[in-house]
Amino acid sequence: MNYNHCILDDLCVKINWSIFKPKQGVAEFYIIIEILQPKLSGQEQLYCVEQAIKRLQTMEEFRNIVFVWKRFFVSDAVNQCLWFQPPFQTAVSVTQQPPLNQTKLILLIYGVENASLHHATDGTVVMRRPNYTHLYNVQLHEKNGNSYEQTQAIFEQYRHKLTKYQCTLEANCLRTWLFVKNIDTQYDGMVQARKKLFAEAGLTPQTHFIASTGIEGNSVYPEVIVTLDAYAIQEINQEQIRYLHASSNLNPTCEYGVTFERGTCIRYGDRQHILLSGTASIDNRGKIVYPLQLEKQAERTMENIQALLAEAEAGWSDVTHLIIYLRDIADYENTRIYFEKNYPEIPYAILLAPVCRPGWLIEVECSAIKAITDCRFNEF
Repeated sequence: MNYNHCILDDLCVKINWSIFKPKQGVAEFYIIIEILQPKLSGQEQLYCVEQAIKRLQTMEEFRNIVFVWKRFFVSDAVNQCLWFQPPFQTAVSVTQQPPLNQTKLILLIYGVENASLHHATDGTVVMRRPNYTHLYNVQLHEKNGNSYEQTQAIFEQYRHKLTKYQCTLEANCLRTWLFVKNIDTQYDGMVQARKKLFAEAGLTPQTHFIASTGIEGNSVYPEVIVTLDAYAIQEINQEQIRYLHASSNLNPTCEYGVTFERGTCIRYGDRQHILLSGTASIDNRGKIVYPLQLEKQAERTMENIQALLAEAEAGWSDVTHLIIYLRDIADYENTRIYFEKNYPEIPYAILLAPVCRPGWLIEVECSAIKAITDCRFNEF
């Protein structure tokens, strides 16, 4: 992975990005754009981010890049939703997880070289390469009911969308993000609904689950409790998918009543994608490690991620980006110092978003890309 950054002084913007560029095959990019001047108004900050994107697109290395999806982490989703009005060509996700650098928004972008993009009428964003069709669904929600009922309705929406592409939840969905309002009280309803739906779809501890992040996050709609973003691949073969456990460090999630995979590795002919779920300071018995000790929890969290990466024969130099969630705003500065010291090159964002267990002070999710050669499968 190659890492780069630049500061656009006139826009008060910092851009960090990672590039996976094999000797042959297309490049992939992850980009994080953040504002450096919190005193700018919200509209000014958005304008600076938009101008930064335009500048990126004029740079030589971004000339043939298609921006596939964008996730905006914002400080006040209900009011800031006015900034994000369709139609969109890319998959655009907006969630209230306030940036802890005191700004109004941070933007994460995923881009692919020489891809075609189509925004279907049902809201699915379809990214096509010669061998695979990638399906992105974002901001799926239901305004009525409690967290259990909303989760049921959302997954039914998603399963219906998948059928249009001859896909199923169990065979084709590889990653989900579930943003839950008031997670300390609403998480269990989401968990129980997901567990029931997964069992009905044949997703059990004996088969597999789906890599996922379940985290605090508010929708642009005040009445929405649960929001789903999801990623699937149409032509994926089950032989290409491997689930990561790192059992020396982590226990199966079903042992404490939840249904997601710690990580998923997807093999292509020329690379493998590693999608790691939200990971925290937990041991292989499912217990929280280092209660109330932020830096120790950060260290254990990153040890767990390293163990998952190693199971996929990858390491830190393959990681594309880090999304870091904190429960307590007061932990921001110590967290920033820790990551700047220990992972200075990897693009990251630090957000206010309580984890599903109050005892966890920090959670981190990430992805990685590693070059391989596997003649059994088509190239990405």
